[in-house]
Formats: sequence, structure tokens, C-alpha cells
Amino acid sequence: MNPANPSDPFTTEPRAHPRAVMLLLNIAHGIDHMFLLIFAAAVTTIAAEFGFARWEDLMPYGVAAFFLFGIGSLPAGRLGDMWGRRRMMLLFFFGIGGAAILCALTQNAWQLAAGLALIGAFAAIYHPVGIPMIVQNAPNPGAVIGVNGLAGNLGVALAALITGLLIKTIGWRAAFALPGLIAIVCGLLFMRVCPHETEAPAKRRGRAAVALNPAQLARAFAVMTAAAVTGSLLFNFTTNGNAQLLSERFRNIVEDPALLGAMLAAIYALASLAQVVVGRLIDRVSLKPLYLCIALAQIPLLMWASVAQGWGLFAALVGAMVFIFGAIPFTDAMIVRYVDDRSRSRVAGMRLTVSFGISSLAVWLLGPAVKEMGFTTLLGVMAAIAACTAAMVMLLPTEPAKVEAAKAVA
Repeated sequence: MNPANPSDPFTTEPRAHPRAVMLLLNIAHGIDHMFLLIFAAAVTTIAAEFGFARWEDLMPYGVAAFFLFGIGSLPAGRLGDMWGRRRMMLLFFFGIGGAAILCALTQNAWQLAAGLALIGAFAAIYHPVGIPMIVQNAPNPGAVIGVNGLAGNLGVALAALITGLLIKTIGWRAAFALPGLIAIVCGLLFMRVCPHETEAPAKRRGRAAVALNPAQLARAFAVMTAAAVTGSLLFNFTTNGNAQLLSERFRNIVEDPALLGAMLAAIYALASLAQVVVGRLIDRVSLKPLYLCIALAQIPLLMWASVAQGWGLFAALVGAMVFIFGAIPFTDAMIVRYVDDRSRSRVAGMRLTVSFGISSLAVWLLGPAVKEMGFTTLLGVMAAIAACTAAMVMLLPTEPAKVEAAKAVA
């Protein structure tokens, strides 16, 4: 029987996952990003409780989470292809939920650093495993990636909103513990609704949607990895620093942490919608010119944010985050377009290990950089990083057939 036939009961690769599975995979993306940013949203409160004079001095304790988030992608991707993506997603839900609860129980900065490192290690599973799983056999992978990206960045927004509310009403420990319990519940639901895989992805048949020769594929992989590094640096600098930037530039205008958290959540929610638009465009147009336009748009908006104050800063951040979030789907779209499903988790894992591993430096550098040179200079540096992204995108190979790409099937 034909293994590609969805009506065949012996098929090794179903046409699509059930809607409940797709929903939980999208929720998992939100959990992934939310849990990594709870610390950044709560760092001022935690620093005061742990005896630090400034939040900048506690911030470097979170770097292990982002470092493991990067290097953990390589083994996670390999296990996803060779052992099974369903099993890895269960490990993700239960592991990241348990790690968040451990963070809520910590009593000093080093214990918290260890708990955050565990969050990072389990968070590393999602991108190389969950995204290849959700685009598997999707007739419109760009749109699927766009919605998935929206879910991930709504998690960023929720980190700011929910953490601010919980700190104000219950305390920072609840900001870790309650989401941790929710993640475990999601894991139990996923175990129930997600069908068992009959074989690991590496054993299935598959082919890339757009065929590149080995030299073109190597070039595309190098460019996507380099661009992912600069894009991840911008993502980490902004999502870990925006809460403190708003607090600084809105002093004497808005000082309620819950309201500042709601403002930041609104910025992220608006910016997240860009991923849905970009995802749909990816299915219709060539990647290179679209990606280049989005990278170039980041530069003036970051320069504006570097000097803006008050509500001007709010507008500048909305614009900058629209294009920073809008750039996120491209590397996943390239993997879907150029790599067949049998090895997508491993390729994604290799790319993520490099990009997230290097960009974890942003978390370590953020506190000291702001302390030494301030947000104005840092945002100028970020504009230069965006220019580097645009330069690297220019090196992407031209797709051999746009029509073939528009019909990409994961």
C-alpha cells in the first residue's frame, strides 16, 4: 500500500494531526517562550528579595537557561527524528512544568540559576521537535508556521502580563508555580489525544519541497544559521530588556508594574500578528526579498526607540517588535522548504544550537551592558545587528521555481 495515502490504515505518516494535537502543539510554543521570560519579567522583585541592589546584577544568573536552550536543541532534534516526536513532546511538557515549580521553591540566586537552567534544557525540545511535528504534511506550511509563531509570541506577551499580575497579587513564586502546573496538565492532555507514532520520522519516506544542489543547500544552511544568530540576539535583547526599558522611559508617567506588564503584553500581542501575515506571504512569494524587507525595516525603528521617551517609545517598540517577530518564521520556513521531514528535527537542532547558543550571550550581557552604557547605546547596537541580518539575507540562493515553493508540502 502507498504510505503517502491518508486513507491507507497502514500509512506511516498521517495526513494531518488531529485538531486537539495541533492546538496543544501551539500552546506548547507559547509555554516555551513564556517560561523562558518569567525571570526577566520578575527580575526586579526577585533581586530585592535575594539581597541584590540592582536588577542588572541578578540578570546574568539566567544565562544558563538560554545557553542550554541553544545547545540542548542538538540532542533534542536527534532524539525527535530517531526516537519519536510524540515522546519528546511529553518530555517537554512534564519537564518544563516540573522545572518551573522547582524555581518557585528556590531560596537564593544560585538555586534559581539551576532551576532556570532546567527550564532552558527542557525548553530546548520544542523548536526542533514541535515545529517539524506541526508542519508535518501541511499543505500550507508557511501559514501553519505563522500561526505557530503567533502562539509562541503570545507566550512572550503572557510572560509580561501574567507575571506582573501574579507578582502584584500573590508573589513572584506563583509566577513560576502556576504556569508549571498548567504545563503538566497540558502534558497529560497531549498524552491522551496524540496518537502513538508507528515509526520514528527518520524511517519514513520524504522529500524536500524545493530541491537545491549540495552547494546551494550548504549556502542556504549557512545563511539561515547566521541570520538566525542575529535575529535571536535581537529577540533576546528585546524580550529580556523591554520590561526594564519601559520602566525607565515611563518613570513618572506609568509606574504600576501590573500596568507596565499589560503595556508590554499589548506590544507583543500586536507584534505577534505579524507572524500570521508573514506566514501567509511565505507560501506565496520568494523568501529572499520578503526576508530582506523585514530585516531592513528593523533598523530605523530601533534607532527611533533608542531616543524615544514615554508614549513615543511605546509606538517605536510596537513597530520594532512587529518586524523582529515578523522575521522569526523565516528560518523554520527554510527548513520546511529545503529539508525533507526525515531529518528536519536534526537540521533544526543543529541550526538552533548555533543560533540560540550564541544569542544566549545577550542575556548575560544585557544587565552589564545597560549598567555601563544605557539603553540608548544598546538599541543603537541592535540596529547595527539588524543591518548585519539584512546583509546576510542578500547571500541566500535564489529559488529555482517560485511556483513550486508555493505548493510546498511538508
